[in-house]
Amino acid sequence: MKYQVLVLDLDGTLTNSKKEITAPTKQALLEIQKDGRTVVLASGRPINGVAPLAKELQMDTFGGYMLSFNGARITKCSTGEIIYNKTIPKEIIRPVWEYAKTFPGLDIISYDDTHIFSGICPNKYVEIESGINSMEIVPTDDFPNTLDFPVNKLLICGDPKILETMIEPLRKQYHGLLNIYLSEPFFLEIMPKNIDKAQSLQKLLNSIGLTANEMICCGDGFNDLSMIEYAGLGVAMENAQPIIKETADFITRSNDEDGVLHVINTFMR
Repeated sequence: MKYQVLVLDLDGTLTNSKKEITAPTKQALLEIQKDGRTVVLASGRPINGVAPLAKELQMDTFGGYMLSFNGARITKCSTGEIIYNKTIPKEIIRPVWEYAKTFPGLDIISYDDTHIFSGICPNKYVEIESGINSMEIVPTDDFPNTLDFPVNKLLICGDPKILETMIEPLRKQYHGLLNIYLSEPFFLEIMPKNIDKAQSLQKLLNSIGLTANEMICCGDGFNDLSMIEYAGLGVAMENAQPIIKETADFITRSNDEDGVLHVINTFMR
């Protein structure tokens, strides 16, 4: 099988522990793009957190794609065109915010293209999200009214033990309306229904005339599970969550050992 598409999660996959793409991995990604392969960056990050890495990989020149917000938005790098955009129903934001406020120490956030809006009080996990995406945190008094723009994602940030207790009640309350899952133990993703990385990749593949069998997907976190199951070749990083490694077709080296480069050398050269 000649794989035509390489899909990469960012944190813990494409980037190392310093949140950098190593020089050997970057060179390999540039080379396969010159050879006609398509690179897709698929992340829970907002678009502002994905775009600098896409620019570093010259994806605007080679015609790659960015899946931000776990696939709620798909952007064509060469033109900036948004080819898919799914948002959360406006009326859901307030009750989810009010529910999150009943738990100690949590914050709920969302994003526009340049800022992170904090709905309760920024905690250390929100600071992590701010640092990853290089986006300023803006505290709000009335979170739902502040979000007067289409919202692709809400993120509840806090103690993993508390977040685990929230998943099933939220899923029961919003069944048929939202996708709710952990991307990290301390990040609870609140997404539009039927939005995950696999669903959005299917839409992308249909639009460019390719199939899942021609695609490699690499990831390490809970929100990568669907695309690793869907891909023709699903790859887990050595540093991946155990369930990701159990599901994957192939386990590569860690993100600090050029695991993406190892995939390229093994399957795309």
